[in-house]
Formats: sequence, structure tokens, C-alpha cells
Amino acid sequence: MSNSTTTSRRFFSVGQTKNGNWSFIDPEGKPFVSLGVNHIDDSDLRYPHNVEVWDAKYGSRQNWERAVVQDLTSLNFNTIGWTCQYISGGWGEALDWFGDPVDLGHSYPWPDQDLLEANMPYVVQIRVQEIEDWNGHPAYRDVYSEDFAKYADWIARRMTSDHKNSTNLIGYFLVDIPGWIPHAAGRFWPGFEGLSKAEHDEKLFDVAKTYYKIITEAIRRYDPNHLILGDRYNGNKGIPEVVLQAMVDHVDVLSVQYFTGKSAEEYETMISDLRGWHEITGKPVLIADIGNWVPTEMNPHRTSDMSTHDERGQDYAYGLSRIMSEPWIIGWHWCGFIENLGRGWGMKDPQDNFYTAMTDKMAKANAEANAAIAKR
Repeated sequence: MSNSTTTSRRFFSVGQTKNGNWSFIDPEGKPFVSLGVNHIDDSDLRYPHNVEVWDAKYGSRQNWERAVVQDLTSLNFNTIGWTCQYISGGWGEALDWFGDPVDLGHSYPWPDQDLLEANMPYVVQIRVQEIEDWNGHPAYRDVYSEDFAKYADWIARRMTSDHKNSTNLIGYFLVDIPGWIPHAAGRFWPGFEGLSKAEHDEKLFDVAKTYYKIITEAIRRYDPNHLILGDRYNGNKGIPEVVLQAMVDHVDVLSVQYFTGKSAEEYETMISDLRGWHEITGKPVLIADIGNWVPTEMNPHRTSDMSTHDERGQDYAYGLSRIMSEPWIIGWHWCGFIENLGRGWGMKDPQDNFYTAMTDKMAKANAEANAAIAKR
């Protein structure tokens, strides 16, 4: 399902190329692989340990944002990803998706005008439900209620108003890693208590179908021109098949967050999972969040199967080349930009310097991916 417009202006769409491969299609009609960076937020340079860097180098958010665009383009990235950043706590909580409830506060996204003035492709989030895995106090609002329909209409009207004519907007995300599997906080959609497995799946399908129908109809009511990228599912935790079936008629892209180690076997597991979800939905896949990390001076506890930034760069290059070999994957968005105490990893250190042993390899890999997409 591609988007369309009745005006002469062209927008991003998705489709299959002459070779039968999936791709984003840019406003000029050319194949486009979305290579984005997530969690780009000025809060990372406003901590007591580095606010002097902010003052000396930038002095204003506008100056910093212009520098961000220069940084991204110098590394051959082409998309401003989801800009909210994890700002509360620290020392490992951001990885706790499977156990105790967590409450990982995030910053606000970039203001609408700032995204427009950046003059490069970008995405916008419409947070229609506050049910993220990282949200320790999720609010599962009744999707059948008149209140939800009115709220969906308002947030769609509000969030599309400045972007509906933008040729740089790729599309709209919904909820970041939503809790479609019962939440660690013990909360879930109303009315699921005491159901059998069959009853649970039937009800979950209907809840999800209603959720997607209401919000996507509202978005398209006010902006029929841009893509709906859907929820950013948590692939590591799994996605209920009935939810995927429910979303098929309502979104253009299957967006999945997935984190993996550097081994070929782990990448094959990720690709296998993504391929299965792609086959269920028939939608092209955007890897909406992926990253790697190693111990640093600020975050020595961030251990992984890598130990140097050179290894991080090698892993980035291998992972990107691997996903580009799949004709149904149309991009990936990298986590994240500047290392802080909460998230604990990035392409830049806390003093705003690139980890060049990593980023030199990233720039080369991105250039190769941009060249490869043209052959699709």
C-alpha cells in the first residue's frame, strides 16, 4: 500500500522496483534506503560534566541542529530518526525490557519547525498510546471509547499540521516499542482477565485492529500524502502474530527495533525473525532501532561481545551489508548519537567528539549502501 497525492507535489512512498525488490521511493522517484540516527537530543550536551562544551561550541539549539545535519551528512546518513532521548536514571536500566517494571523518562522530540528547517529527510512520531515497554506507568486506554477516537483525531490533526506538505517527511511512527505482550508493570488492555488462549488472541486481534484503524484513518484524514510507518515493535521481545495481522491493512511499513551481537549466527537469527514477520504482513521492513556498545570511560559497565570502537565500526559495516542483501529491508536507524549516562553509548563521546575508529567505517558502509540501493 503506497501513499498517493492528488497534487503535483511528490512525497516519499514505498514500492517494488523493476527488479521486484522493495524500497522507499524518494520524491524524485528514485530508490532510497533510509539510513537514520536516533536519539539526537541536545540534553546529551547539557549535563554538568559537559555543558561547557555546549556553551563553547554552539550556544544555541539552532547552531547545534545545523551542526547535527553537517555531522550526519559527513557520515553519509540521510535521515533524522526518532529524536527522543533517554534522560532519567543511568547504569543499565535502559536494557531492562524483560524483568521488573522500569520508568525510563525520555525527552521531547525536535520541534516541528526545527525538523522542517533541517532540510533533510526525517520522521515524526504520533504517540497515540503511552504503552511503551520502557514506560513504568503505561496507560492502556480503551480503544473502543469515544474519548480515544476524539484523542486520535486531535493528535493526528495536531501532529500532521506542519508536516503534511513537507517533501522531506518520510512518514509517521506510532508508539515506540509498544507493550502488545503483557507489560512488566502488570497492566494491559481492559477486559483480558480470565480469557483462554483462543479468546485472548481473538480479543487482542480486535483491539489491535480497532487501534490501528482509528489512528491511521485520523492521520490520513489530515495528511493523505505521507507514509504510516506503524509502531516501532520490540523484535527482541517478540511480536504477537495477531497484532501483525491486525495492522496489515492500515500501515505501509513494518518497523521493528532489534539488537543483536556481532556474530553471523545472531544476525541470521535477527534476519530470520524479521523475514517471518515480513511474510506474515507482506510489508517491507525498516529496522527502526539497532546499535552496539563497548565499555567506555563514562560507562565501563556497558559490556558486549565487542571491546573496541574499531570492532563497533566493523560490526556496523557487516550488519548493514547483511541487511542490504535482503530485498525486503528498506533501511535502518542507528542508536544513537552522543553517549550519555543513561543510554551509555553513541557515535560521539560525552565531549562531543566522534569515535573515529567507528565512524570512519560507518561513513564508508553508508556510502556503499546508498550506492547499492540504486541497483534495486
